[in-house]
Amino acid sequence: MPTGVALRDVRQQLFDAAERVLLRAGATGLTSRAVTDEAGVAKGVLHRHFADFDAFLADLVRERVRRLDAEAADLRGAAGRGAVAGNLTGALIRLFDPVAVSIVGLVIFRDELRARLRQDRPGAGVPVLAEAAAMIGGYLGEERAMGRIAADADVDALALSLVGAGHLLFADRDGDPRGPEAVEKVVRAVIADVVQRRLL
Repeated sequence: MPTGVALRDVRQQLFDAAERVLLRAGATGLTSRAVTDEAGVAKGVLHRHFADFDAFLADLVRERVRRLDAEAADLRGAAGRGAVAGNLTGALIRLFDPVAVSIVGLVIFRDELRARLRQDRPGAGVPVLAEAAAMIGGYLGEERAMGRIAADADVDALALSLVGAGHLLFADRDGDPRGPEAVEKVVRAVIADVVQRRLL
């Protein structure tokens, strides 16, 4: 890039480039060179804004986690409306887009990145997955309070089951994409007991 050309919102430009690389090449293809090439900037631009590549990756993960706040608010707002299984199915499909799945892989396999993220949130689990479980658990808590699932439902355990199952459904980048029917089938199996017992 020529000197003297101002970059608009460089951090966001680099994050967007990283997401495109993740979509194309997965977590293993995400390097500082791949990101700066994709963004169309000199490699030094990344290092002017971040201490090192792991600092960049940590902020990329934090940005993804921040996006879940809006998703969590929307899901909680859906409590009491529509089918519980349908609400959860939609949430899991939106949650496990290919970028999010790649980011989870990145966190799991990069020790230095995981260590940096743990400084923010000691013992909080794998970023993105932990927030997803909290989001699903919060929604199920709302549904439980409204009497749409059993009053004794363990919403945290259900959330972990749904997030784990959702991650497994979407984790294979090279496999066939999972349609809503496959996701809903799993959701219905996980919540069948608490929905059925509500009716007794």
